Amino acid sequence: MTSHDGESEVSEPDLFAARPRAAALGATRILHRWSGHLPLAARLSALAEAASEVVDPDEPADIYGNGVVARLEGEVARLLGKEAAAFFPTGTMAQQVALRCWAGRTGNATVALHPKAHPEVHEGGALSALSGLRTVHPTREPRLPTADEVRDFEEPFGTLMLELPLRDAGFVLPSWEELHEVVEAARERDAVVHFDGARLWECTPHFDRSLAEIAGLADTVYVSFYKSLDGLSGAVLAGPHTLVDEARTWRHRYGGQVFQQFPAAVAALLGLRNTLPRLPDFVAHARVVADALREGFTAAGVPWSRVHPERPHTHQFQVWLPYDAEVLTEAALGQAEETRTQLFGRWFPDGPPGLSVTEVTVTEAGLEWTPGDVNDAVAEFVRRLPG
Repeated sequence: MTSHDGESEVSEPDLFAARPRAAALGATRILHRWSGHLPLAARLSALAEAASEVVDPDEPADIYGNGVVARLEGEVARLLGKEAAAFFPTGTMAQQVALRCWAGRTGNATVALHPKAHPEVHEGGALSALSGLRTVHPTREPRLPTADEVRDFEEPFGTLMLELPLRDAGFVLPSWEELHEVVEAARERDAVVHFDGARLWECTPHFDRSLAEIAGLADTVYVSFYKSLDGLSGAVLAGPHTLVDEARTWRHRYGGQVFQQFPAAVAALLGLRNTLPRLPDFVAHARVVADALREGFTAAGVPWSRVHPERPHTHQFQVWLPYDAEVLTEAALGQAEETRTQLFGRWFPDGPPGLSVTEVTVTEAGLEWTPGDVNDAVAEFVRRLPG
C-alpha cells in the first residue's frame, strides 16, 4: 500500500527503527557504536577482512559443528575452565537445554531464578511451554537473591539460575563474597547452579576474578557472543562432559544442529581476540561517564535523576528521568540528528507514570568522551526537554 505522498507505508515499529538507525549511523560522537546498525555489505566486508586473524582462509567451512565451530567450543571451555562446551544458534535454546538436562538429573523440574531474569521476561514462557519446567522466585527485589533467601525458600528446587549481570534490574551484580555464599546456599539444598552469563565477559573487573574463577562456581554456564563481544549470533553452553554431551542431543532435537555456522563462529573468535581484552577499559570508562552524567543533570537543573548503579558494575547501566518516554526519545533523536552527538538511545516507561529509563553502554567509541564532553551533551539534551 502507498501513502498519499507516494512513499510505501510501513508499520510504526519500522518507522521507529529506521530513524534511530539513521541517527546512530550519522553520529560522529557516540558512546557505543553498534555494528548491528551497519549496512549488510559493510558488515560482511569487515568480517571477511578480519577473518584471517583467527582462521586459515583456505581451511574448509564447518559441517554440523566441526572445524571452526569446534575450535570456538574448545576456546570457550578453556576460558571458562570447563570440561566441554557446545555451540548453540541462540542463548534461549542453550539455556533451556541446560535447565532441562539438570531437571532430568536432579529429578526436580523447578528452577529458582529472578522474576526479571531473561527466561521470565524475554523468552515467551519457553521453559514451561516447551520443556515442562516450573519457575519460582526467591526474591523480587531488584537484585540477585541473597544466601538467606535461597537457603530459606519455602519449597524445593532442582536448579538455581543466576543471571550475571541481572540486566533488567540495571546490569547489577552481587559482591564476590555474596555470590559465593549464594552458590553455597544452593548446594546446601542439593540444588545445582547454572549461570546465565550472556554478559559474563564484562564481570571480571567487578569481581576482580578471572572468567574461570567466576564460572567455576557454577555447574554450567551459558555465554553469548553478539552482546558484549559484538559477534553475529550464537552462544555456548559449558560444563561437565556428560552434561554437554546430553545437551548436544537436545540441541539436535530442538532444531539447533545447523549445517554451517562459520560466519557466527568466526565473528565470535574475533570478539574473543579483539573485544574481550578491551572490556575492562570499557567498564572503567563507564564509571567516568556515569559520574559525569550525574554531575551534568545536576548542573542543568534537572529536578531529579538517577544513574543506576551509582558506580556501574559493568560497562552498561541505567539512567532514570522524570519525563515521558516519548519526550525523552524525541529529545535524544533530535540531538543526534542536529548535532551528530548521540548521548542516549530509546527510552522506556517504567515505574510510576512519567518516569522513564534508558540503558547506556560504553564501548570503544565512548572512550573518547571526557567528563566535559558528557556534561556538554547533557546540557544540550536537557535544553530539548520541556521546562
